[in-house]
Amino acid sequence: MIFLIDHNLKGHALIFFGAIASQGWLDIVPIRFITFAEMDLSIDSDDRVVWRLAQENQMILLTANRSMKGKDSLEQVIREENTLASLPVITIGNADRLLNDSEYRGRCVESLIEIVLNIDSYRGARRIFIP
Repeated sequence: MIFLIDHNLKGHALIFFGAIASQGWLDIVPIRFITFAEMDLSIDSDDRVVWRLAQENQMILLTANRSMKGKDSLEQVIREENTLASLPVITIGNADRLLNDSEYRGRCVESLIEIVLNIDSYRGARRIFIP
């Protein structure tokens, strides 16, 4: 499973990915984190562009604070374009806690792995908040 990491989560993603690796999940489940830069995506891209790129490349968008208002907000895009085959957007409920609270980070890892292992059950789910 490939995750497109929102531009404001690069540092968080390193710690999160490290937690996934340290728990041994990478030996069981192939997971990759891809940055905006690796996809030649500008950090000021609107949510519609980001969501479409993720869907076209079969990536799950991992975010913490994408917009919920406006015609190109992530919420609006999902309402208009989501299908039963669409991959969900995963939103970390509290990005600061992910950095500073190992128990919270562990729960986020568990939630993410649950989604990855059962991805077909989560298609079309729109947006999932973890943990």
